[in-house]
Amino acid sequence: INAEYGPQPGQKILCHHPFYRQKRCHVIPKEVHPLHDLVFDGKITITIPSIDETRAHVQDQLKIFRPDHLRLLNPTPYKVSISHTLFTFFDELWSQNAPIPEIS
Repeated sequence: INAEYGPQPGQKILCHHPFYRQKRCHVIPKEVHPLHDLVFDGKITITIPSIDETRAHVQDQLKIFRPDHLRLLNPTPYKVSISHTLFTFFDELWSQNAPIPEIS
């Protein structure tokens, strides 16, 4: 998974539902935003933002979400897809560790 490259705008990628093998689609993203940064690698690698900067960042991110996902009463589920590489890794991990019932 570490060797997997992030998606690029305008390039088709195969996306999977995290749990259902038959649910998949090709997506061509218009925009790509990184979701995380490396913060610790034996030592802190970034300048830690202040609480006010963090609050402002979270408020900016919440403005991106559709209101129907954020409403308190009956919110619309937020769909998540994962790459083929991550799906394969997750599926193998689950298969190796899921309990197998014994029928007698």
